[in-house]
Amino acid sequence: MTHTTSNPKIHEGRNLKRFREMLGIKQDAFAFELGEDWNQQKVSLLEQKEKIDANILDQVAAVLKIPAAAIQQFEEEKAINIITNTFNNHDQSNGMNIYPTINQHPVDRIIQFHEEKIALYERMLREKDEMMLMLKELIERK
Repeated sequence: MTHTTSNPKIHEGRNLKRFREMLGIKQDAFAFELGEDWNQQKVSLLEQKEKIDANILDQVAAVLKIPAAAIQQFEEEKAINIITNTFNNHDQSNGMNIYPTINQHPVDRIIQFHEEKIALYERMLREKDEMMLMLKELIERK
């Protein structure tokens, strides 16, 4: 019996789609970024694949400016559990637990979460501005 390192719960194509959508990139714009061999339909087909070829995975990760491992390892169920635990770990029937934990206070985790979210939004805005500039240049060339 052979052991596989891939997790059957992880669907790389769906993960790719999630990250692309989180960054606000449409399939056709993503295809344009990937190069001449790509179009919207090819991106759609790629997002349906459970496992993505390593060289293509590296290419799409580079366009999204995220590590390929993020696409390979993102597991929705675990992410939901982490988020749920972050906000509900210290809930009690009479309200929030005001006692800090030894490792990291829940407020620190919430602040860190929001800082990461702000950084992602700022990156998405930069990406949008770059895309708009690129599209404007394309229109001007025609």
